[in-house]
Amino acid sequence: MAAGAPRVFVSHLSGVPVFDPNGDQVGRVRDLVAMLRVGGRPPRILGLVVEVVSRRRIFLPMTRVTGVESGQVITTGVVNMRRFEQRPTERLVLGEFLDRRVRLVESDEEVTVLDVAIQQLPARRDWEIDKYFVRKGRGGALRRKGETLTVEWSAVSGFSLEEHGQGAENLVATFERLRPADVANALHHLSPKRRVEVAAALDDDRLADVLEELPEDDQVEILGKLKEERAADVLEAMDPDDAADLLSELPEEDKERLLTLMRPDDAADVRRLMAYEERTAGGLMTTEPIVLRPDATVADALARVRQSDLSPALAAQVYVCRSPDETPTGKYLGTVHFQRLLRDPPFTLVSSIVDSDLVPLPPDTPLPTVTSYLAAYNLVSAPVVDESGSLLGAVTVDDVLDHLLPDDWRETDFHGEGGIRHGR
Repeated sequence: MAAGAPRVFVSHLSGVPVFDPNGDQVGRVRDLVAMLRVGGRPPRILGLVVEVVSRRRIFLPMTRVTGVESGQVITTGVVNMRRFEQRPTERLVLGEFLDRRVRLVESDEEVTVLDVAIQQLPARRDWEIDKYFVRKGRGGALRRKGETLTVEWSAVSGFSLEEHGQGAENLVATFERLRPADVANALHHLSPKRRVEVAAALDDDRLADVLEELPEDDQVEILGKLKEERAADVLEAMDPDDAADLLSELPEEDKERLLTLMRPDDAADVRRLMAYEERTAGGLMTTEPIVLRPDATVADALARVRQSDLSPALAAQVYVCRSPDETPTGKYLGTVHFQRLLRDPPFTLVSSIVDSDLVPLPPDTPLPTVTSYLAAYNLVSAPVVDESGSLLGAVTVDDVLDHLLPDDWRETDFHGEGGIRHGR
C-alpha cells in the first residue's frame, strides 16, 4: 500500500450516513460486502450495505463511492434502490468477520477478530482489507482480558480460499486476476450449468464486462438464467451499445420487460440505439463518450480522461459541444485529441484547441464507410452527429472490429503457441 492511502476501521463506518454529491442523505451504512480471494491475497471490498429511509437495505458498489471517512460516505449519486441479496461468494464484514475465532500464522495462537481495517488501492477505487485488530485468548469482544494488537492481514489465517478449489467461489476469485475477455473465454468452455453458476456469482459490473466479451448465444443463455431484476441491473452496467445488441437477440416480450425494469435514463439510451440498423454508425456507437462544454479547460478534460472505467478508445479524445452535455447534446463543435491535451497548459480552454476540420459521421453511415473513415484518419474513435448538429455518440474501433471479425473469432486460442498473448 502506498503511504497516505485512506485506511478506515469498519467499526467506525457502522451506522454512518451516506450522502450523494449534493449533500442529500441516501441512508446509513449497515455492513460491508467482501470477497475472499485465492493465493493469500487480502479480501476485496465489493461494496456497502446501506439502509435507506424506507428501512430497505440496498447494495452500494465501491465503484460508486467517491469518499470514505469515519464520519460519512460520499457516493457518485447513482444508487440502485433494489433490495440487497447476499450471494454465496460474498461475506459480510461486520456480520461474519468480527468476533470470529482465527489463528495467527506465526504462532498458531487462537485470537478473536475485534475490528477490521480497509484501505484503498493507490490510484484506484478498489478497496481491500488491510489489517485486523485482534485479542489474544478466548472470549468475544465483550471480554476485556487478553492482549490486543493490530496485525497485517497476512498474519491471520482463515480469510483466504484454497488455491486449487473448484467451487464457484474459488473460480470467481481466480477470475478476478483475469481480463474480462479471458474470463469470457474460460466461461465459454465451462459446462452450461457451471457457466451459469459462476456467472451468477460475479458482481454486476464484472458480469457486465464479461458478457460484452461473450458470444451472443452465451450472453442470451446467462441473461435468461438470472432473476429479471438482476438481469436489468447487469444490462444497466453494460455499455449501452452492448446492452442494445444483447436485447435485440431476445424475444420482443422479454426485451420490453427488461427495458421496463431498467432505470429510465439507461433504458432510453438503449432504446435510442436499438432504433438504428445494426451495421451502421448509429447502431455501433456508444452514447457515453467524454463530452465537455466550450468553457471547460484542459485540466477538466484530463480529469475526465483519467477515469479508470473508460476504455482506451473513449479516453483518446473528448468532444466539445454546447449544452446539454449529455447525448444527444447541443451543437457539436469539434474534437480535442488526447495528445493535444498533453501539449497545452492546464488552464487552456478546450474551445480554443478544438479540431473542427474532421467531418463527423451521420448515424446511417454503413459499416464499411465507418471502417474506412477510422483507417483514413488514423482514429480509434469517431463522433456520430445528426442532421441538427447534435452529438449522438461515438463509434470506437473495438466495436467496429467486433462486426468485422468472423462469428467464431472468440474461439481463437490467444495463449497457445504462436497465438496472441494478452498483456497483464
